[in-house]
Amino acid sequence: MNLSPLQKWLKYGDTTISNLLLAHYRQLGLSHEQLILIIQLKSLLDSGSDFPDIEIIAGRMQLPTAKVFNAIHDLIQQKYLSIQTSIDKDGKTNDSYQLDLLWERLATLLDQEDRSVKIKAEQFSEKELFNRFESEFGRPLSPMEMQTIGMWLDDDKYAIELIEMALREAVLSQVYNLKYVDRILLNWEKKNIKTKAQVVQESKRRRQQQASAPAAPIQNDTSSKPKVPLYNWLENQD
Repeated sequence: MNLSPLQKWLKYGDTTISNLLLAHYRQLGLSHEQLILIIQLKSLLDSGSDFPDIEIIAGRMQLPTAKVFNAIHDLIQQKYLSIQTSIDKDGKTNDSYQLDLLWERLATLLDQEDRSVKIKAEQFSEKELFNRFESEFGRPLSPMEMQTIGMWLDDDKYAIELIEMALREAVLSQVYNLKYVDRILLNWEKKNIKTKAQVVQESKRRRQQQASAPAAPIQNDTSSKPKVPLYNWLENQD
């Protein structure tokens, strides 16, 4: 029975390839030919052929069988591909190609990129923090001051936003030195305040506490008031 072009299309099905792999395969160290070989392998695996014949892959890629065999061997050696051996209920040994190593390496690459972006963002934020201090103080920071801020970040593990909030408190108090900022940070540490949101909450709590405090009694000061003469009603009666 001859199949129509549409029936052949549907019979062959579709192969889904991760866009992440297409975007990063060169960073993984894969060549263009290796990528095509992986796509061909995945196509056959998805169709239910766990250990496809190398001749079928060679025919699809129009390459000598020996070259495809060597290419698959290279993928295995380079930890992109593995062969898993299992035994079924009848005691028969079955081999299958597995691409798990490739997906793991891709995930590792993405994690490394995320960490690299995070590190660059932190370095930029730290630079902005130093610039913020110099801008508020109106002068360049001394090496000792830069070391102090670095210790806040590296040793004390203060968040950048927390240091910025402490700087803001110092500026509002018109105190332009790191010792004052350090005392603010230590005070917040004692109260287990570690984020900007907690600083805002603590500030709000203090304002509410001050607003609810009883007002001091007002004492009358009569020294500045004019004296009113007392009128003697008894002496002025007719």
